[in-house]
Amino acid sequence: MRGLKGIRKGDTKKVSENLIISLSWCTSLMDQLGVDIEQSVWNRFPNVCSYCGESPCACKAKKVQKRLHIKPDETRRPSTIGGLQKMFDMIYPSSRRTIEQAGIHLAEEVGELSEAVLRFRGHHRDADFDQIVLEASDLFSCYMAVFNSLPLDYHAELVKAFSDGCHACRKSPCECPYDYVLNFKS
Repeated sequence: MRGLKGIRKGDTKKVSENLIISLSWCTSLMDQLGVDIEQSVWNRFPNVCSYCGESPCACKAKKVQKRLHIKPDETRRPSTIGGLQKMFDMIYPSSRRTIEQAGIHLAEEVGELSEAVLRFRGHHRDADFDQIVLEASDLFSCYMAVFNSLPLDYHAELVKAFSDGCHACRKSPCECPYDYVLNFKS
């Protein structure tokens, strides 16, 4: 939410710092759950919009309502984080939205991932876990949309934040006390 506050206040540094931290936390959580987020993102967005199957997305013009099942073409798969960010800008061009619109969509997807996690915690069904994977992939795409809308190079921002270890204590592995992490303000 601090990243969204940065969007509202026009503070690119606050947006970048907070989204880097939260996306790192999210990908770490997915790793702990045994989810290969890179593969999941690729399965969901194989160089095209997962609803209309086009790049750039043509959902508004086609009034698409249902997501397609698209078989990924592995020869078109990006091999770097920067490649993924560029792929998302090709599918969902940043010129078609404002940073505020990208931020609102990010907030929606955070809520949808939260709902999926809570549903899984309550029922422990495979289908509920699969929904976590899909929502995490959608959320990743929204993080890229915000970085593309600023515009900021996600890879460069990630390196700035973590090249010397933890963004706060600068140690690797992080040695920050739990209370510090819980109450971290940027």
